[in-house]
Amino acid sequence: MARTRITAVLAFALVLAVGAGGAVGVTAPARAARLCTVPGTGKPLDSLWRPDTGAAIGYARARGGDVSFAVRTAHRFYGFRPDHVVPSASVVKAMLMVAYLDLPSVRNRALNGFDFSLLAPMIIQSDNNAATAVRNIVGNGALQALAARASMTNFATNPIWGLTQITARDQTKLFVHIDNFVAPLHRWYALHLLASIVPYERWGVGQVAPKGWKLYFKGGWGLGTGAVDHQVALLIRGCARVSVAVMTLNDGTHAYGKETLRGMFARLLRGLPSGAHKRHP
Repeated sequence: MARTRITAVLAFALVLAVGAGGAVGVTAPARAARLCTVPGTGKPLDSLWRPDTGAAIGYARARGGDVSFAVRTAHRFYGFRPDHVVPSASVVKAMLMVAYLDLPSVRNRALNGFDFSLLAPMIIQSDNNAATAVRNIVGNGALQALAARASMTNFATNPIWGLTQITARDQTKLFVHIDNFVAPLHRWYALHLLASIVPYERWGVGQVAPKGWKLYFKGGWGLGTGAVDHQVALLIRGCARVSVAVMTLNDGTHAYGKETLRGMFARLLRGLPSGAHKRHP
């Protein structure tokens, strides 16, 4: 997949700001957000759209199971029980991917066949064996360091990676600029993987993402039992970004959990405008 325009712009700005080996800050994304307007209006996304949280909360309360969500744009945050701690299931694989691509032994070199053999199946097919191998390479310390960089406040690792503790709020902190947490050389590949989830796992947000927006996401589920059904997504159009995390527990069945996710994302993303672009100074 070719690099998106925003990825290239932000990657260049971040290299100038922090250097290839430095920690990623918030200055460049914040600056880019201030310059981002909807064509013909001169207004940022946040002044034109808000998620339909009322409809989403009403739907969540009418569903069986335990639902929480968070929505984050450049300047605003919305949530329903956003700090409710849940086991990550496979959602943590996105963090494992970022941690792996940012390893000192990986970040400044071209990826090779071994890297591809782990990362592609872990994200695209949600392969558990690949995830275990990646976690054994990066260690829980790298996950904790990434959580700190993303300013997560309710994150905790576990010897079993699927039991990593996460929240909807914390996951949107990561996903809204997930490419900026990846070493510059590999940002395009990280987004490529998150955009390439296999068709049979593109339920929930994969069914209702608005046309014209590029979708990058990762889901997690409890081995088809309905115990856990989560999705965290980033939607990009031009320079406009929206990150949404929906977490569900105790759905009864995986099919019911998938339907809850579809209904939640459909309501939260309702009315999302199209056509945002980057206006250069």
